[in-house]
Amino acid sequence: MEIRIGLIGAGWMGKAHTNSFVNALLDFGPEYGKPIFEVVSDVSAEAAQKASETLGYSRWTTNWQDVVTDEHIDIVDIATPNAFHYEIAKAALENGKHVYCEKPLTLSSEQSLELAEIAKAKGVVNYVGYNNVMNPASAYIKELVDTGKLGDIVGFFGTYAQDSLLDPNLPITWRHINKYSGSGALGDLGSHLLSVSQYILGNIESVNATAKTIFKQRPSSPGSLTLAEVENEDIIAILTNYENGAVGTISSSRIAAGRKNYLTYEIQGTKGTVHYSLERMNEVNVYFTSDNSADRGFRTVFLGPDHKGYSAFYPAAGIAIGYNDMKVLEAHELLSALSKGTAYACDFEFGAQIDKTVDAILASAVQQQWVRVNEVGGVIA
Repeated sequence: MEIRIGLIGAGWMGKAHTNSFVNALLDFGPEYGKPIFEVVSDVSAEAAQKASETLGYSRWTTNWQDVVTDEHIDIVDIATPNAFHYEIAKAALENGKHVYCEKPLTLSSEQSLELAEIAKAKGVVNYVGYNNVMNPASAYIKELVDTGKLGDIVGFFGTYAQDSLLDPNLPITWRHINKYSGSGALGDLGSHLLSVSQYILGNIESVNATAKTIFKQRPSSPGSLTLAEVENEDIIAILTNYENGAVGTISSSRIAAGRKNYLTYEIQGTKGTVHYSLERMNEVNVYFTSDNSADRGFRTVFLGPDHKGYSAFYPAAGIAIGYNDMKVLEAHELLSALSKGTAYACDFEFGAQIDKTVDAILASAVQQQWVRVNEVGGVIA
């Protein structure tokens, strides 16, 4: 069996997706169809041609519609900037294609719900690229929660912070403009934390948020003295109530001095607590109240072959896996669903629920009051 891929977007994420398909086949073996790189599209002819040559795509085009209508394509892989996801994904679904879309699914919960409904009606595989969900640590922590080892969950406390935009002289990009990005630190970074939270604990019921733009203007281009307006938040902080009764705090910043890729969270229960930081990707810290009181304390669990997904890479614990390996696990999940019909977590309905939560958070930050998630953009049945 061959799975023919049409990639739209030849940038670094398109490259990451392509490499992940290759490595999924190498790491997991021939348990599913072989990915065939059929065609790549980009608005830049130079980028499309280069990607075709370097990544191994048979053809290239500057018109993404050529990809979604191509009868030889099985799955449309969308790795474009956020604003183009909806139009491309909808066209691909309407042409009966399976769709793999980088996060976020769209810029609004209404559009994401629409795509989820179309995908369900068409009966095609529909996958959103929230790669942190595929982290072996996430599966292990979810198991701790689901099996009751942590007791009743009372709190989730997390942050995702970087200092990538701390320099005010960095120019405006599409990430600063709402019609292209949807939001700032929340959509770019915080949504990853929302995906992990939703995967492990379930849906957030209500939110109360505050947001701030620290650098309100940036150079319109590199080195320019002309300034352009920044339209979205540099920092956001959120209070949360979960449907399961837990409470929490979630925050995100793109101007956090010293923080490089600081996705960290703690889940507290009546019988224990688990703490995780992506900067120490291969370690999970766990505390159990059932331990002897004299020996009680946080223990470090190193990821290893006993944790879902890890054994595809290494036969022994404590050998570090990395970001690209999460993308490989993502590609594996997708290819397994295509070839064998296996279940997968990050479908369009999952992505739409995240987008509903993002919409509620943004509304709360404007209104400065609590907002119920399922009263924004409709309700997922």
